[in-house]
Amino acid sequence: MALIAALAIGFPFSAHAFEEQEMDNIHIMMEGTPGAVFSAHWRITQNGQTIEHIEERGTVPTEYSFTGSALEGTVKLLSENQRLEVDIQKGGNRSRSSTQGAGGTLTVGVR
Repeated sequence: MALIAALAIGFPFSAHAFEEQEMDNIHIMMEGTPGAVFSAHWRITQNGQTIEHIEERGTVPTEYSFTGSALEGTVKLLSENQRLEVDIQKGGNRSRSSTQGAGGTLTVGVR
C-alpha cells in the first residue's frame, strides 16, 4: 500500500494523460504464409522527430510495437508464391493491407 501511495504522490496521473499515451501506441502484425520473408522500412514520428526502424529479412508471423503520433512504412514481400498481410492498429483505428508474390510492395501509414 505504501508503494501505491508513493507513486500517486510522486507522479501525478490523469485519465487524459493515459488516453494520450494509448493514442500514441502503434501495433503492427505481420501475417500471411508462415515463413514468408519480407523487408520493412518504418518511419515513426514522435514529438516532431522521426525515428527509422529497418527490418532487412523478417519472417511471418511477427509483431512490432512503436510509440508515436504517426507511422509510415514500406513493406516488400521477398518470397515467391507466398502471401503477406500487414495489420496496423493505432488508437481506435485499424488499417489492413496485403500482397502476394515476390516483389509485392505495400506503402502504409497511420496518424
